[in-house]
Amino acid sequence: MRNDGIICALENPKGLIQDSEIKTCLHNFLSSVDDKQFSPVNKILLLPPDFTRYHSQAGKITQYIADYFINHRHNLMTDNKKKQVEITILPALGTHSPMTNDQMSVMFGDELVTAEKDVLGKIKVEFLVHNWREDVVTIGHVPAKLVRDATDGLLDVPWPAQLNRKVWEGGHDLVLSIGQVVPHEVMGMANFNKNLFVGCGGVEAINLSHFIGAVHGMERMMGKADNPLRDILNYASEHFLQEKLPLFYILTVVALNDVSNEVEVKGFYIGNDIECYKMACELSLNVNFTMVERPLSKVVCLLDPDEFHSTWLGNKAIYRTRMAIDDGGHLIVLAPGVKQFGEDETVDKLIRKYGYVGTEKIMKLMNETHELQQNLSAVAHLIHGSSEGRFKITYCCKDSKLSREEVEAVGFEYANFEDMWRYYKPETLQEGWNKDADGNDLYYISNPALGLWASKDKFNLDSNKRDRQESIGSLTQFQKQSASDNSGGVGGWMTMASE
Repeated sequence: MRNDGIICALENPKGLIQDSEIKTCLHNFLSSVDDKQFSPVNKILLLPPDFTRYHSQAGKITQYIADYFINHRHNLMTDNKKKQVEITILPALGTHSPMTNDQMSVMFGDELVTAEKDVLGKIKVEFLVHNWREDVVTIGHVPAKLVRDATDGLLDVPWPAQLNRKVWEGGHDLVLSIGQVVPHEVMGMANFNKNLFVGCGGVEAINLSHFIGAVHGMERMMGKADNPLRDILNYASEHFLQEKLPLFYILTVVALNDVSNEVEVKGFYIGNDIECYKMACELSLNVNFTMVERPLSKVVCLLDPDEFHSTWLGNKAIYRTRMAIDDGGHLIVLAPGVKQFGEDETVDKLIRKYGYVGTEKIMKLMNETHELQQNLSAVAHLIHGSSEGRFKITYCCKDSKLSREEVEAVGFEYANFEDMWRYYKPETLQEGWNKDADGNDLYYISNPALGLWASKDKFNLDSNKRDRQESIGSLTQFQKQSASDNSGGVGGWMTMASE
């Protein structure tokens, strides 16, 4: 694979990057890729995120790429070089539920979604659904030393690099990974090779990566591009993907306009190595990170009902604000679309059974429980979703979707969505500081997925390793790997007691 580095970098942190600029940059890049091939690029694999990352603009970018091959490039070619173009679109679901037809139409446009049924002699479009339990192949293992370093010595096992078979074995002329860089609870900063190894990864890789992140500590990860878990994925990229896939990354950085509250593209990058990701991370921390002047006693987060249907996704309200909330504070999550806990049926049952009860109790349960040992991503999620008793979390749901009994059973407090909507009147609130109806301070966030918030006294706190080892407990007995019952035969991560 060519080492082209950064091919395109557009930045406008104070304004916005226009769609026309993005489209021109994309067309120039795709034209240059065509020129460097012995034959035209005709078999393309696109890896955008799913609808939970709708604001990434990846749907629009996917449409622009298709437009190039359907119209622009096709019209420039001579008849004897024209060949049917095959575009495969594989949303990087990770553990998420498959996109609905309506979501696909909204994100990618009716024309592209229906094109798979209308070949027209010049293009064939195919949408695929990634199944993290069945559709993957292991392409290599990252040495156990990196896992050991990431977990402060608590785990000593190799990390399996896994990809959807279509990505690895599809024989594509061009693979484009598309997505948004933003602070992230598991990876520090989202996207880049996470889109492949997690978004298109398998049970083993996802379970173990989430668990590594939980053991290392969310507060030690969020907002940091360089961290031990990212080192693991970077090793896999360098040793298993380099020279193996015709892979390029297309990355965005988006943020809300301070006046209109509309999502704007602040950064757009194309490249085939880590440099474009580093540039995007630097800009993201500039536009997506908010350092509040004092800890927040009350935070109100709104979850868009079209994006957030589960606490697996909606708990971003917890992750992204926990370093800003004061001890004894209150997080109020307005969740009109949340109707379940896990995106995956197995994980949903585990959340309902064990709940968000804190690290110490969850780790004790994991040590004793085979089904948690088989589902380490669920363990990590349960750890991440607890405030560890430091602040109160109230989920405000519609009774028709999640009842008081269901919400309280997993460890959250419950309030009726309609009642809380009438009290807080989010349509009148501005981003940041406001007053509630009783004159008390509250901090409002209209979409927690778009940023990270912290107070000065809580950010950059590197958890004491000895204290963390005491809360996590000893994991030395969990050093063997076996195929999970739910892995589809690919070898789900299952921790096993030493004999």
